[in-house]
Amino acid sequence: MVSKYQDQSSVITAFGILIATVAIVGTQFFGWEWGDGRLIPTIIGVVVAGIAVIVVARRVVG
Repeated sequence: MVSKYQDQSSVITAFGILIATVAIVGTQFFGWEWGDGRLIPTIIGVVVAGIAVIVVARRVVG
């Protein structure tokens, strides 16, 4: 039986790998840099940071 936390951990790991891939592709092929004033990298960064805060908050509270 897989516990709730092991299943959630797998999803979070997969999401992290996806975001890392997007970041690598963005910096290597699209010239994205943090703080360069472009909207898409900033939105991605803000969304990922928000998700990270939610995940940490849920683990601390739960």
